[in-house]
Amino acid sequence: MADQEVEVKPSIVAPVSRRIGATDTARSAAFYREVLGFEIHEAPDGTEATGGPVLLHFDAGRSEPAIVFFEVNDVIVMRAAIVARGGQAGEIVKVNWIKMEMFEVRDPAGNALWFGRSYDKLDAPKPPAMFRKALPRLPLTELPAGIAHYRDVLGFQVNYADDQVAVMFRDSVTLLLFVRTPRNQGAGEAYFYIEDADKLWAELRSKGAGVLTDPVSLPWGLREFSVRDLEGNVLYFGQTFE
Repeated sequence: MADQEVEVKPSIVAPVSRRIGATDTARSAAFYREVLGFEIHEAPDGTEATGGPVLLHFDAGRSEPAIVFFEVNDVIVMRAAIVARGGQAGEIVKVNWIKMEMFEVRDPAGNALWFGRSYDKLDAPKPPAMFRKALPRLPLTELPAGIAHYRDVLGFQVNYADDQVAVMFRDSVTLLLFVRTPRNQGAGEAYFYIEDADKLWAELRSKGAGVLTDPVSLPWGLREFSVRDLEGNVLYFGQTFE
């Protein structure tokens, strides 16, 4: 007896609960129902869209477009289903550093909807762990001033310091400040994963840190901002979401 192909039905597999802007609630509701396949319900405080583990509440008072990520069982099948219903879906792209393949759809209110799935081989045997921690190293010409800045403005504490290096830490993160040498004439960069981007941004801004960017939510699931220290080293801070 010949094997029969099993049809894969596109579905969202991870919970999402969000309030999103809808400048025209009726138009948004129709889009989510007819193009994305959601069910529409009238709740006591407004219109909602549900689909599997997803609950979206349309908020006419929100004007800033949101970025919403949906984890799906099959990216290709989900995109094909949306296109077949008349939706405008972007091309599928691979984001290698998070091992996700994703495509974007914009709803009538301008919200960016990303549908994605990991392409990593989760069932493959994992080799023994080799890497344990990372220690960013940032060059400074005036080390004492740098130590004071990282302590008083950026909130780090001093673990060790001499006239050549300083080991600084904040919570579970450690970084090394060292005196600039002829081999280290440029500025360095470091990325820190944090719990609350908006809260830390407000803290650093209030202390006079050299804030370069405000917190912004990115399609690949990070809300991040950046600051510059006294000598041009750039620190990036990112909060995971969804």
